[in-house]
Amino acid sequence: MGKELNIEQIRKDFPILSQRVFGKPLIYLDNAATTQKPLSVIRKIEEVYSTINSNVHRGVHHLSQLATESHEEARKTVQRYINAVSSNEIIFTSGTTDSINLVAYSFCRSQCKPGDEIIITTMEHHSNIVPWQVQRDISGVEIKVVPLRENGEIRLADIEALISSKTRLISVAHVSNVLGTINPIAEIIQLGHSHNIPVLIDAAQSIQHIPVDVQSLDCDFLVFSSHKIYGPTGVGVLYGKESWLERLPPYRAGGEMIAHVSFEKTTFNDLPYKFEAGTPDYVGSTALGEAIRYVGNLGLEKIRRYEDRLLQYATEQLLQIEGLQIFGTSPHKSSVISFLVGNIHPYDMGMLLDQLGIALRTGHHCAQPLMESLGIEGTLRASFAFYNTEEEIDILVEGIRKVAKMFL
Repeated sequence: MGKELNIEQIRKDFPILSQRVFGKPLIYLDNAATTQKPLSVIRKIEEVYSTINSNVHRGVHHLSQLATESHEEARKTVQRYINAVSSNEIIFTSGTTDSINLVAYSFCRSQCKPGDEIIITTMEHHSNIVPWQVQRDISGVEIKVVPLRENGEIRLADIEALISSKTRLISVAHVSNVLGTINPIAEIIQLGHSHNIPVLIDAAQSIQHIPVDVQSLDCDFLVFSSHKIYGPTGVGVLYGKESWLERLPPYRAGGEMIAHVSFEKTTFNDLPYKFEAGTPDYVGSTALGEAIRYVGNLGLEKIRRYEDRLLQYATEQLLQIEGLQIFGTSPHKSSVISFLVGNIHPYDMGMLLDQLGIALRTGHHCAQPLMESLGIEGTLRASFAFYNTEEEIDILVEGIRKVAKMFL
């Protein structure tokens, strides 16, 4: 098993964690929204701008060559991290939302006709709901929604019950950003393929916590955001099987994604550039590559074991608070706890905890249909990363008790 993580040493890599908020040490438990960045990532951004900044793919001069090499090496780093067959299957986008929009537009435009069906689940983030609704208005596709069990899980039987001869794609989150539920994506993919239906996996909440092997899973598409895995904002990834990416039309048009342009006709570039119109965020991609190397050096299995222990400890401690209810009680969870305390509004609780230096997320977490299915407007959400500690969880529990007393 090897040595476990040295959390004290790791925390030194994240300068933001040492600051104080309202005179209190920062307890950052909003990692499902965005993760903090290690010094190596911050320095990589500075290094690129300071030493090799130049537009990629377009110049023969030295800086352009170095910037291009850095950008393309980042693509290969992503490829290795998720075990894609080829770096041509890695498309850089602006984030998970952009990646899903790309697939929704290109897939529905080329593979669907009015009345065809897309299957999603009740637990999806808005970014895996709204793009399909937009395509419903444009292409006439229909959306079918898989219901949830009481503990926040989905059943394969409920997915299969929705599959018909008109089903064209299944799009599902690997991990719920509200419930923390880890969905059985391998089985979902196998089910989809048994009906010749491709499957898209939203890995925004899993890519930083759980090993993902796209070849082993055999998923057709997989999406995630850099800023969820300790990289910069504004960068994302779409993985697609090369056979699918070759089949789909471009999502955006302009420079970079072309082979030849005339006023009469344009031919498109090869993969992956066909889907990367305009100047890419080559600084962000390079920094994402650095973030993935950082995670890889720590070891994702070690990270998972440690975060699972944190989740278990936090669950046990929070449930000792009178009147606290956790939403999402599947035994298969990852790093997220959503909860309410009695009748206290989550915004009130969140604002008062902030005064104690504790950063949580409050609200509907961009999952309003899920909240409606749960019969609530929103929750507080604590979400963990490998730099969090049991001591921070103790401070959270103490803070919740202190705030709760104010509402008695």
